[in-house]
Amino acid sequence: MKQQADMRLAVLIDADNIPYSNIKGMLDEIAKFGNPTIKRIYGDWTKPTVSGWKQPLLEHAITPIQQYSYTTGKNATDSAMIIDAMDILHSDKVDGFCLVSSDSDFTRLAVRLRESGMLVLGMGERKTPNPFIVACDKFIYIEILEDDIAQQDPVSSEVPVNKKSNVEPVSKALLNLLKSTVRDLADDDGWAYLGEVGNLIIKKRPDFDPRNYGFPKLTPMIKAQKKIFEIDQRDVDNKKHAKLIYVRVKDS
Repeated sequence: MKQQADMRLAVLIDADNIPYSNIKGMLDEIAKFGNPTIKRIYGDWTKPTVSGWKQPLLEHAITPIQQYSYTTGKNATDSAMIIDAMDILHSDKVDGFCLVSSDSDFTRLAVRLRESGMLVLGMGERKTPNPFIVACDKFIYIEILEDDIAQQDPVSSEVPVNKKSNVEPVSKALLNLLKSTVRDLADDDGWAYLGEVGNLIIKKRPDFDPRNYGFPKLTPMIKAQKKIFEIDQRDVDNKKHAKLIYVRVKDS
């Protein structure tokens, strides 16, 4: 199994369904999962609706793929992107894919790529239909990337400072998911390693991300639920400054 940093990723972007304004944030996020060795974007570049993409493509070395709309009402871009994805799959040049779109038409593609042993990341807006989200190993909402950009540089960011935050409230259903996942992995004393908890939650719900709820990581999110969880920080053998975080559901 390759290390995450060594994963070769094919990034395929649907220009018809993704805004260009925060492409840097999207690529920075993708880099956390591997090296984007192929970067392509699909659209009918004769249309004025995608003209805003021109400068971002030059800045980030993304290859535009022209796909004419042969028939009104039919999305030829989807077909071109799916065909390319299968060609790349059989070329054995990548270890995973990042499908950037909010369109459910890519659901079957995501399923097929995962069946072939590929890591499949999805990235799109919150309006993305659930079938596409759950077909991916991990799905990231681009709205949380907008919030990240605004927090890092609120003056120069393209995201308006007074823009409504995209943070969701921590619901009862989410707390139940967290509790059940901790219990699934708990030892005889009820303790579960938080790293494994995070991995299992994503398997259960690919769109889970602490940033959706205003937390940078899972650890501060769990710590904020003081009435529900308790935390134990354990030293790592031979590593003075390293800590392993364990979590347990408090007795109610």
